Formats: sequence, structure tokens, C-alpha cells
Amino acid sequence: MFSGLSAFPLTPTSEDGIDETAFATLVQRLAAAGVDSICALGSTGSYVYFTRAERARVARLAIQHASGVPVIIGIDSLRTRDVLALAEDAQKAGAGGVLLAPVSYQRLTQDEVFGLYETVTRELSVPLCVYDNPGTTRFEFSDELHGRIAQLPRVGSIKIPGVPAEPKAAKARVERLRALIPSHVTIGVSRDALAATGLNAGCDAWYSVIGGLFPKVSLALTRAARAGHAEEAARLSERLEPLWTLCGEHGGGLRVMAAAAELRGLTQRPCLPLPLQAVDGAARRRLGELLDALELA
Repeated sequence: MFSGLSAFPLTPTSEDGIDETAFATLVQRLAAAGVDSICALGSTGSYVYFTRAERARVARLAIQHASGVPVIIGIDSLRTRDVLALAEDAQKAGAGGVLLAPVSYQRLTQDEVFGLYETVTRELSVPLCVYDNPGTTRFEFSDELHGRIAQLPRVGSIKIPGVPAEPKAAKARVERLRALIPSHVTIGVSRDALAATGLNAGCDAWYSVIGGLFPKVSLALTRAARAGHAEEAARLSERLEPLWTLCGEHGGGLRVMAAAAELRGLTQRPCLPLPLQAVDGAARRRLGELLDALELA
């Protein structure tokens, strides 16, 4: 579950509620493509904008429509009390695992973050992926903290925010972290533009934004890297470089993937919870041209 391609789908929504039909369609597409796991309610799934009841419903829908593909559910929340409640909901729904980032309004300390994971893993019956996402959480894990957390029961993976772009430096980064964590804990790269570099450097998984919408090309890149075909993985990533650039220009992949889903008729427009908005205007036209040129359907 915490290796290969983990696809992170959007949670299509409007101010009237979650578009359950569109969400089910996205999950079914991923299952049919053969992704290794599906992560609902990650950052791409806009988890923070939903109530507990809505998140429980999304978890049930994801598992219902995943056709047996392992489903990971994001359980991030500001208070440990609420994280535990969301973990309970995810497990009741049948989640294969959970994803947890240390989100907070106040900047957290290293000890506070360790305490969060210590408390949550004590109550879990499914494995957990540690979500290292400083761009959103404003919290930076030290390698030593990763090592401490990885020793906790139920920790199965670490989702790192990226690796250095230079291959040797990327390999050294992965090896440095690997030396501090148990052998059963996997390392996954989550910045799409660096996925090929991370996988070629020894990461076990790609936690992918684009994979949540376009799984075929994402699977091809993942499988090439994991089969030892580093040049082919790099070639596939280089082909997608214009898309990576567009995502970088708009704060990451969420707004771009939302627009792509709308352009491809997979969701209604708009599909993001306000105040979030998919890219529009010239950027949207550029995206449409890219999707056609890259034959992403």
C-alpha cells in the first residue's frame, strides 16, 4: 500500500455540497487504471474544508468505489481530539491506512508533533503515513524526529515533500533518512516534478497529485523507475515539464488539476470549495493546450 503509485484524487464540491457522482467516477478511474493505492482527503482532496460528517462520507465513497484497491484516508485536523475522531471514522469505513500531517494555527514544536503521532498511533489498528508538508503546515521535520516517529507502532511510511533536483544529492538525501528509520517504513516522494528523481534515488512510493487525475502516465513513470529504467522515468517526467511548470506558477497542483478535471468533463465547474478557485483565463487556455499536446485524458 505504501509503495508504487499512490493517487490523490480531488474531492469535487460546490457550495451545495460534495459531488458524490464525480468523486466516485474519479476513484473508479484510478481503480481501473491499476494504481497501487488511492489516498482520499489529502491536500489535493481539500480535506480541511469539510466537516467531520462530510469527510466520513467521502471515506466511505472512496472505499466503496475502489474495487479492492487499498484506500488511505487523510485524518489531519487542528486538535488531537479531532484527529482521533477522524481516525475512528476512517477505520470504521474500512480504510487500509491513514495519512497524517501536523497541521496547526500555532507553529508546533518538535515535541508537540511527536506527541501527536505517539497519541494517534496508540489508538490505530491500521498503518499510518507521516505527511511531511512544510509548505502547508509551516512545520519542518528534522531527520531525528522522523527517526523517533518511525519507531512508533503502526507507522508505515513517510511522505517527504521532495528531494534535491540533482540525482546524487537526491540519493544521498534518501539514504540519510533511510539510515534513521526501520526497514519496514517506506519513503515516498510527493512533489510531482521531482517524482522521477525521487524514485530513481530510492524512494519506494510516489504520492501523486497528477496521478489522481491522469493515472496512466503516472503509472508508466512509476513503473519505469521501480524497474530500474531511470532514463525512461526521467524522459517521461521531462515530457511533463510544461505541466510541472504551470503547477508551480499556481501554488502547486490543486488549482491546475481542478481546472483539468473541469476541462475534461470529469467534474462540474467550479469543483473547488470557495474561496479556492481553479486556474482561469490565459492559464486555463494554456492548460487546455497542454492537455491536448500531452494526450492526457
